[in-house]
Amino acid sequence: MRSIRSLLWVGTGRGLSESGVSEAPELDVTWVPNVAEAVLLPRVQFDGVLLEADKFEVVAEALATVERGIPSTPMIVCLPERESGHGDAVLDLGAAAVFFHDSGRSGPGIVSAIGDTLDELHEIPVPPSEGPHTQPLSSSPAAPATETRAGQAPGALEEASTPQMIACSRSMQEVCELVDLAASSPSTVLLTGETGAGKEVIARQLHARSCREDEPFLAINCAAFPESLLESELFGHTKGAFTGADRAKSGLFEAAGRGTLFLDEIAEMGLPLQAKLLRVLQEREIRPVGGTHQVAVRCRIIAATNRILPEEVQAGHFREDLFYRLNVFPIRIPPLRERRKDVLPLARHFLALHGPREGKPGCHLSLAASHLLEGYRWPGNVRELENEILRTLMLTANGQLITPKVLSPKIVEILEPIAHGAHPGETLREALERVEAWMIRRALANNAGRKARTAQKLGLTREGLYKKIKRLGLD
Repeated sequence: MRSIRSLLWVGTGRGLSESGVSEAPELDVTWVPNVAEAVLLPRVQFDGVLLEADKFEVVAEALATVERGIPSTPMIVCLPERESGHGDAVLDLGAAAVFFHDSGRSGPGIVSAIGDTLDELHEIPVPPSEGPHTQPLSSSPAAPATETRAGQAPGALEEASTPQMIACSRSMQEVCELVDLAASSPSTVLLTGETGAGKEVIARQLHARSCREDEPFLAINCAAFPESLLESELFGHTKGAFTGADRAKSGLFEAAGRGTLFLDEIAEMGLPLQAKLLRVLQEREIRPVGGTHQVAVRCRIIAATNRILPEEVQAGHFREDLFYRLNVFPIRIPPLRERRKDVLPLARHFLALHGPREGKPGCHLSLAASHLLEGYRWPGNVRELENEILRTLMLTANGQLITPKVLSPKIVEILEPIAHGAHPGETLREALERVEAWMIRRALANNAGRKARTAQKLGLTREGLYKKIKRLGLD
């Protein structure tokens, strides 16, 4: 039985769809639309990279770029049949093989040819004496012509440090630009965003890109400590300052030195301690609990919260003057649902990070699983995505594709209404109404037929739900 080979397809989604490669059980395909996104992928080992190009002139630059980003991986070039005169030139540029195909002849032939080529490169090296060979397209109407560089065997992917921040979407690229600007300044930075969006990752990037990178980076979750203990953690205390203080202890402001102190969940801090933090920001000095002398503060302060601070100020839960002191350089981290281009790169990053730790470095996402991950809203943001990848690794054997059957029910549940709406011959409106009716029936069943609660769960008014029930004939 043929081994499953992993293939990175770089090119148009149309070519991938027409070829039938994405549906081939013997090929685990990862698709990116262009070379720029290919080089941003985490360093996961592929058995081959297929570069789909429209003309020979763009091949040289594309091959060089991919080689720099994904070294030591066999490169296969796929060109239209009209470019068949450039076969030797493509091989001279460093490609392991080249296919010339006619879009009208796509299908099992190209799948078989790619699989045979990957098997040949990885398991059955061609003797150097044979030299490169060419199979004309006309010799087999179903299979594309191939040229293979003799004796070329792939090497292992080089180990590389895993990137801490992945930003393929425009919104995260804007965050990166703000991080670069803020890193060069000693001013306080306020990070805002939903829980799990990656605020501490951004804080560490601010520290790493600044002149303080060789100094300590200390982080504390303000919601994790009672008020009295949090004050001691931040400011330190003297011996005998309170019951159990049998020795003096330096606080985090002092321990951070000239580095960075990250105050996570700053909005959970009580008003009395907020007043003391305000003084730290104004005077750049602290007084330990029970102490009589001031200690200079030299660290940079980065604060973060998942709350909307102006609303907290209006409600009287957060000091207005402290808000303005913290809000010198605000950076909003967008939730994952607003940056869907980052979902798959992040998923592959977590596979590369946790796969070896779980003893499953050979697991990759199938195309169907990738589509489902992209379509999910991720209310828990990046943290939820990381936990989902860990779960799929636990349920998948090493070397196997991660398919929809191992994804959480909350992610794959969209498949059921789609199946209910998939009736041949129906118009789009009829199919959508069928899916809508299925979702309303399910919601009514889950809420014991209570229409007010069902409307709330579906994000509708009760009147709106009644109208839909009547229109769809569900009453």
